[in-house]
Amino acid sequence: MKQLFLFIFVLTQSIVFSQTSDTYEKSPVFPGCESQPIENLKSCFNNKINTHIFNTLKVPQVAIDDEYKGDAKVLFEVDKEGTIHVLYVDAVYDELKDEVKRVFNELPKTTPGTYNGNPTYYQYSLAIKIPLVNPQEVTPQTAKETIVDVKKTVDLNEVVSNEYDSINDNIVKYQKLEYKSQLNIPFTHTYYARFDREMNELGTNSHTAAKPFMFDEVSKYYDFEAEKEALVKDSESWWARKLWNEHLVQVQGEDYWFTIDPVFDLQVGKDTDADFSTTYNNTRGFYIQGGLGKKFNFSASVYESQGRFAQYFNEYSESLKAFGPDPAIIPGRGIAKRFKTDSYDYPVAEAYLSYSPANFINVQFGHGKNFIGDGYRSLLQSDVTSPYPFLKLNTKFWKIKYTNTWMWLKDVRTEVTEDGAFLTKYMANHYLSWNVSKRLNIGLFESVMWAKTDNRAFDVNYLNPIIFFRAIEFETGQDAGNAVVGASLKYKWNNKVNLYGQFILDEFSLNDIKGGEKSWKNKYGYQLGAKYYDAFKVDDLLLQIEYNRVRPYTYSHNTVALNYGHNNQSMAHLWGANFSELILIGRYNYKRWFADAKLVFGVRGFDINDGTDNFSYGGDIYRSYEERPFDTGVEVGQGIKTNTFNAELQGGYIINPVSNLKLFTNISFRNFDPNANTAALVKSNTTWFSLGVRTDLFNWYYDF
Repeated sequence: MKQLFLFIFVLTQSIVFSQTSDTYEKSPVFPGCESQPIENLKSCFNNKINTHIFNTLKVPQVAIDDEYKGDAKVLFEVDKEGTIHVLYVDAVYDELKDEVKRVFNELPKTTPGTYNGNPTYYQYSLAIKIPLVNPQEVTPQTAKETIVDVKKTVDLNEVVSNEYDSINDNIVKYQKLEYKSQLNIPFTHTYYARFDREMNELGTNSHTAAKPFMFDEVSKYYDFEAEKEALVKDSESWWARKLWNEHLVQVQGEDYWFTIDPVFDLQVGKDTDADFSTTYNNTRGFYIQGGLGKKFNFSASVYESQGRFAQYFNEYSESLKAFGPDPAIIPGRGIAKRFKTDSYDYPVAEAYLSYSPANFINVQFGHGKNFIGDGYRSLLQSDVTSPYPFLKLNTKFWKIKYTNTWMWLKDVRTEVTEDGAFLTKYMANHYLSWNVSKRLNIGLFESVMWAKTDNRAFDVNYLNPIIFFRAIEFETGQDAGNAVVGASLKYKWNNKVNLYGQFILDEFSLNDIKGGEKSWKNKYGYQLGAKYYDAFKVDDLLLQIEYNRVRPYTYSHNTVALNYGHNNQSMAHLWGANFSELILIGRYNYKRWFADAKLVFGVRGFDINDGTDNFSYGGDIYRSYEERPFDTGVEVGQGIKTNTFNAELQGGYIINPVSNLKLFTNISFRNFDPNANTAALVKSNTTWFSLGVRTDLFNWYYDF
């Protein structure tokens, strides 16, 4: 294939040259050839090039050891400025290719060739004989046939217009522009822990709740390039550089750049509680990032996946089943069809466009997920659900960051499906982050959910970026939407310790609070947490403790399509409501090595659903709160009280830091202990071990 490319390229240039040989042209003039007459410029150019190669090129040891006899073919170009660029090199050994490029990079600048008196491009093909041949010992005839084959490119600017320039005219060395771009940093708790301390310690006016962050937000406080450079492995060959240090494809021009990387999530494991022998996941895809100019960026990732997970994870996936023949929804990913007899096939695509018309504003439109909070969980908006279309507006000024997000969601249950089509739901969020001081940040949140009906589609009232949703909900009718409000708080105790929290309010009755009757109307939840950076003076050790508690019926609605969910998953905490939990997390990074440990202790309340008691006890946000068994005495854990414990330990090695490709091993333990067994709730103890290689671009949550 390479030889065919070379033949076609040379043939094309020969045709062009033959068609224009009667025009006024002058070859490039190599330094030292200025005194030669025009008819001798080509031979002088050839001789100087070959002499430089003979005196400079060092035949790689591998070719010497193999007693190699052959050649290295080179295509190169002299541009309008007289600079020599290598276009293509073909050789048996990679080391020889690299050496040829090095030799040509050391060539001096020439006087450019001309066409009808105007500077133009000249292209040449050259066969470098191995072992090297001294140009002084080659006859003119032999040199003409075997050493240099000179071809000229017509300057189309002279013939047609000034529209086209050679691609190589503005190609430059890739300069890692993504680290200062308006692209999102793929949100994973593990990677964000690497710069969490800098964002809070150095970022006295940073805003850390609305995620994912953009690179230009974080690069003010954290040096991504220094991080990657510190992890670089010494690698001379192309394959080694791409494996350990670089994007697979990285191209940069005068006003554009893009990178392409393969995506993998290949793992195999064992679930001790399962009937099948092994668990596995087989994800392949690609990840593209790029920019056009300084204000426009884009990103896309496409995944093709098949998998079989731990038994409890498979059962939960099938409990999320959408209307239709597909058997499951993989949590956080999307609808899955059956693969073979006991596995799932679940393709996923995520992409977005990012545009910053001014320094204080960024607009994003795409298909993905968002997160609001400083903790492991979020009670406001989380990333535990499947990706969805969204439009997001980030505005920053003074000590304020204001985030508006509009989302297009789906209710995929049978009871709301019409003519085989899923019900479309809409969601709009406002989140205002205010740095009151260098230590204190306060966030205000409001959200509204409404559904598409025969007489109501997307409500333009909710496009207003600053209006209060409760007022709109009141004007359009009580059942026209489901509005919730919330708040967040972060306090920097010192440079090593941060305190944070959230409060979500769905509905509230002050009289019932005063009466102490524990009314169902008091639908709220809260979060309290703390982070300890460089814990116990150990660099890059992060310890975190977090407590979450959400009362029954929070996030639910009497119009069931207006619940706070998408694709049968919660848009906030993955447990829905009617729970309390304590989370302990430790994260450690050392060069390319990493380790994470997590403990989750929880109490949850599930519906009984035994045929005689079909009430909603407030944990399932997809059920109407009108199905409650009582109005007072409502407590967290009511229904079938279930104690849960999840422990997870993960460790690994980062193969490629620019694409976040890593080797990992993971072991998790889950104890699920309901105080009564039903068809849907069975006591279980699961130990799940897995290992593999993964391009880590999103969060997997296994602690259901």
